[in-house]
Amino acid sequence: MEEDVLILLGVAFNLNLPLLTAWLLDHWLGDPAWLPHPVVAFGKAISFCEHRLNRGDLRFLKGAFVAVSLVLGVYVITLLLLRLAALFSPGMLLTVQILLIFYCLAGTTLVREVRMVFKAVDRSLEEGRMQVARIVGRDTSALSAQEVRTAALETLAENLSDGVVAPLFWYLLLGVPGMLAYKMVNTLDSMVGYKNERYLDFGRTAARLDDALNFIPARLCAWVMIFAARLCGMDAGNALRIYRRDKRNHASPNSAHTEAAMAGALRVRLAGDAYYFGKLCKKPYIGDAQRPIEAADILRAHKLLYVTAYLLLMLALAFRGILYAAI
Repeated sequence: MEEDVLILLGVAFNLNLPLLTAWLLDHWLGDPAWLPHPVVAFGKAISFCEHRLNRGDLRFLKGAFVAVSLVLGVYVITLLLLRLAALFSPGMLLTVQILLIFYCLAGTTLVREVRMVFKAVDRSLEEGRMQVARIVGRDTSALSAQEVRTAALETLAENLSDGVVAPLFWYLLLGVPGMLAYKMVNTLDSMVGYKNERYLDFGRTAARLDDALNFIPARLCAWVMIFAARLCGMDAGNALRIYRRDKRNHASPNSAHTEAAMAGALRVRLAGDAYYFGKLCKKPYIGDAQRPIEAADILRAHKLLYVTAYLLLMLALAFRGILYAAI
């Protein structure tokens, strides 16, 4: 009996070794500028297709064809790459798995970017506006210091799901190919999923795919974040209250879930009206303005994010272990 347990534990460790190693690499390195990233290639492929096909009639059908083709293409290419690596050696397969999973996790880089925004806006408002423009899609030229910090925290909350939880979720369901396919969907949405004249039809399928693939991860992330708030000594009760009240206060069916949980835990107000491509977008607030956002909130948000992420990692590892034992 003891030998069987040890064997199961050993197999479970080997199954989770690529994910654990990639997680530690992301925690240590983030996304180093010197390392080529597949998302850059994704972006170039999307831009190539968009410039050539987003014109004339049938833009919706063209956009749908591009989105489905690119997502399926990434899945198949990743699957073939893994099989090719396995032909060389188990070590080669492990290395490729670790590298690809590492590419798909973006928690550390996101925190670094948001920290840079908070530091920049403390130095000067103009510098803060320029820094936050790197991570948000809204117009930043007229933002106040408070609005710069708000935009950064919103991005941190939303992208915890997009950059960590959803990749983990699709890795558990469809392995490394599913993880990369999700990143392609997410990149498509970030580039063409806008509701403006240029992208409304062409990017509609990409936006809907992104909504569908993030539906469960966003809600799972919000509930784990509420639990994490209690572990961090934050206001978990307020996080739950704001989440229940404001989780639908966004045009996206997913974005407000994590934003509401974070706003409640920190006792601040997020969202509100913003300008996109020169046009005012009316958006409801998320959370209550119980106090202004301050410089120390990046440390609180950082702590909340990491506790949430590690709780979700433990859930993912446990799920894979239970699944293997059941099989």
